[in-house]
Amino acid sequence: MPPHDEHRTIDFFAQEALPVPQLSETQAEHVAARMVGEGVRAEALGSQQDANFLLSGDDGTAIGILKIANPAFGRTEIEAQDAAADLIAATHPDLRVATVLRRADGTPLHETVDTESGPAVARLLRYLPGGSLSGPRHLSPSTVSAMGTVAARVSTSLRDFRHPGIERVLQWDPRHGDRVVDALARYIDEPERREGVLAATAEAWASVRRVADRLPTQAVHLDLTDDNLIRTPGHRLPLPDGVIDFGDLTETWAVGELAVCLSSMLHHDGFEPHRVLPAVRAFHAVRPLSAEEAEALWPLVVVRAAVLVASGRQQAAVDEDNHYARSALEREWAMFEQATRLPLPVMTHLVKEAIGLADTPAATEAPSCPLLRDIAGADIALLDLSTDADSMDRGAWCEPGIDDRVAASALAGGAAAAVTRYARPSLAQTPPLSADSPAAVPTGLDLWLAGPAVMQVPTEGQVLAAAPGHVTLTYGARELTLSFPDSVQPLVTTGSIVPAGVELARFTTDTRIHVALAHAGAPAVPPRVRPEYAAGWLPLTADPAPILGLAATDRGENADLLERRDAVFATVQGHYYADPPRIERGWRHHLLSTEGRSYLDIVNNVTPLGHAHPRVEQAVARQLRRLNTNSRFHYASVVEFTERLAELLPQPLDTVFLVNSGSEAVDLGIRLAIGATGRPDVLALREAYHGWTYASDAVSTSLQDNPNALSTRPEWVHTADAPNSYRGRHRGADAVRYAPEAVAEIDRLAASGRAPGAFLSETYYGNAGGVALPDGYLAQVYAAVRRHGGLAVADEVQVGYGRLGHWFWGFEQQGVVPDIVCVAKAMGNGHPLGAVITSKEVAERYRDQGYFFSSTGGSPVSSIVGRTVLDTLRDEDLQGNAVRVGGHLKERLEALAARHDLIGVVHGSGLYLGLELVRDRVTLEPATEETAELCERMLDLGVIVQPTGDHLNILKIKPPLCIDTAAADFFADMLDRALAGLTRA
Repeated sequence: MPPHDEHRTIDFFAQEALPVPQLSETQAEHVAARMVGEGVRAEALGSQQDANFLLSGDDGTAIGILKIANPAFGRTEIEAQDAAADLIAATHPDLRVATVLRRADGTPLHETVDTESGPAVARLLRYLPGGSLSGPRHLSPSTVSAMGTVAARVSTSLRDFRHPGIERVLQWDPRHGDRVVDALARYIDEPERREGVLAATAEAWASVRRVADRLPTQAVHLDLTDDNLIRTPGHRLPLPDGVIDFGDLTETWAVGELAVCLSSMLHHDGFEPHRVLPAVRAFHAVRPLSAEEAEALWPLVVVRAAVLVASGRQQAAVDEDNHYARSALEREWAMFEQATRLPLPVMTHLVKEAIGLADTPAATEAPSCPLLRDIAGADIALLDLSTDADSMDRGAWCEPGIDDRVAASALAGGAAAAVTRYARPSLAQTPPLSADSPAAVPTGLDLWLAGPAVMQVPTEGQVLAAAPGHVTLTYGARELTLSFPDSVQPLVTTGSIVPAGVELARFTTDTRIHVALAHAGAPAVPPRVRPEYAAGWLPLTADPAPILGLAATDRGENADLLERRDAVFATVQGHYYADPPRIERGWRHHLLSTEGRSYLDIVNNVTPLGHAHPRVEQAVARQLRRLNTNSRFHYASVVEFTERLAELLPQPLDTVFLVNSGSEAVDLGIRLAIGATGRPDVLALREAYHGWTYASDAVSTSLQDNPNALSTRPEWVHTADAPNSYRGRHRGADAVRYAPEAVAEIDRLAASGRAPGAFLSETYYGNAGGVALPDGYLAQVYAAVRRHGGLAVADEVQVGYGRLGHWFWGFEQQGVVPDIVCVAKAMGNGHPLGAVITSKEVAERYRDQGYFFSSTGGSPVSSIVGRTVLDTLRDEDLQGNAVRVGGHLKERLEALAARHDLIGVVHGSGLYLGLELVRDRVTLEPATEETAELCERMLDLGVIVQPTGDHLNILKIKPPLCIDTAAADFFADMLDRALAGLTRA
């Protein structure tokens, strides 16, 4: 850089080509030696226009980043960048910033070096460990939100920053985006791509120009991208807390800071436009966007993406050895494709809705006459295809053509016409298994006619298009579009002015017609849109219902339902997911949200038969029509059910208590054992969960359910080591040591005068994700507790009823017979029902404590439910299904473990599986944060799965027992996709 030009700032349009200064690593080491001394190693890093090197000492410790600025940049510009970095670091001490390193006298470590392109400023910058967010890795909503927050904090810090070095004309400045694309588009070799970039830029620039003079300007970093936001060191999730590379610092529109940040997200795995909204909200919360900035934001994202495509091609052409620029070409094109995936107005409305600036929708004007002649609104049936609709019962929603059949039923009932509802999500287009949400939100109405009918012009207007099967005419400031079979010819012609009441078309048979009302000049609106984008599409439309003489659809959506829940429903009763879908319907192994999305249910062991099983529904409804009371009355169903239940257990387990839940069952089981033995002490396994009642909670030592469980348990509860053969103290073949140690603990308690009256454990270790107990474990421990006068209590709440596949009861896998069996969950297929089964001798000893009574335990309805579940388990061979589908799924999961290092092991049997995620297969460091992120990503992909275990690093896989192979494969495929997206470099 010539000395007399040191105060000059760059004008890209005078320079145009900015090849990276060429320095070898050896040359960089010589430069670094002059700054910090000998013994420095340099490793070249990629860059678009500068040369960057990581400097480290002989021991490998990072010293800093040597940055050689492009010779086109003057020293004043470099000084501005250093000053801006210092300002941000001082304003936000918790934000790591790549500030310039300084000598002892406070002067920055700068010097001028000669390059092939001329003199350039070299300086040493602070190295920020942690790595950038760059690469294709999936970005979770929390990461996206954090990126928006960092961008906003930088923006607020630089709001009042002034320096002559920011008076630059950069190719990255959004104010010059149209000029840059126009100048560089010739470098895009592919004609279709070139034309696409030019067209998108022209459209976006026209939107920007409308508000440009009202956009505030300020100093901006302008490169807060995934490449320049640095992850928090040691944090397993990619959350940024560091900022590097101030090379694009300039003064421009403030909203450009956010636009640049958003555009950099668009190439990441599974990313699409709506996923930027957490960043928009986070930015707005710190640095509020004006209405004009909200209007300009997405057009600027499009312009930024276009500039990247054109600039990347140009850089690759003029700087052929720049591998960094060449490697980014397809990534930049992917960003452009996502930026232009939806019409600009759609994304702008979506942005405005996200920050509370949504436009108030205008009501549809009343027509001069109804669209259908001689058919009054009272004669039109309103069809409900939502999750609340009775017509969607029994899986009807997943049958092709369900909307036609629902309409036909309404017409057969006497309606002259039937019509769907505007903007209300419909299940008619919802596939049972899909990685993407369906286009379930209607932007217009579907209308079915019972017979011959006439459609007429509702309000005077102009016919914009008329052809077989289609007519569009003006309706005030909007456009009314009617679509019908091609066999119908409109009775009006294109371009004609038509008064109200003129016939548009005649229909001689029953017909289906689509009616849509959109704003004039709006982009073409699909008949249905995905719920994530509905807030962007619907403002371009209006409800056509009033044109038919119907009231407009009530769009009250209970958006505050979660807040209402937290206000009255004790928040200690948590819910899955930070932003949970609202689930109002289930069918078999599917759950359906009010937005019309179907999710595969992988966690619901409460419903072994599947959700909404018709057989249970019919049995319950029939019994409720007759009688429901408490079990102290005399009726047949409680006898028949308990007989069936007792038959499923070996002798001497022949006596049944009925309760309402697993917690109650375990509580009662403990009381039975203590009462029968007269010994108040209980031995339980650590890291287990048994319930929430006083006794069941007392013996629960799962740290996730109660972090203080071990230190706060009552003195009558004693614990033995968790017999976990994978993660416990004794692993693999050494797991045989657990049983003798538990026996020794029982003997020790007995020697101290506190022989346990009960030994309580799950028969298949559930909290650990479905880990089988070591062979012979229960046989040894049961024998020991019985030798000292105690009883063996089996917690079968989760695994009982055939979930393990090969065994109906978990204790069968161990080859033992407990004294008391506690069971629940599966018994009622979602109805509250639990049981304790023991011998008559043990049961009779309860009389010493008083009498037992449970108001609804064993009620007529509960008994009918219990019997029906047993019948259906048998008749539909659901235990056999657990063997077949569970075995297939386990094979699929084990195959995934061979490809994904994050999977440590696959636990379990049948449809009681656990996928344990670890960061290291030797140390078994639990991948807790990764598991949480994986569950969120699986929700995106249409699967509900949750973590378990004391480290919350195990996916609990216990779906309804009716799950089929197709669903198991879908789960495995989505898991494969999610794991790949979270671990891609």
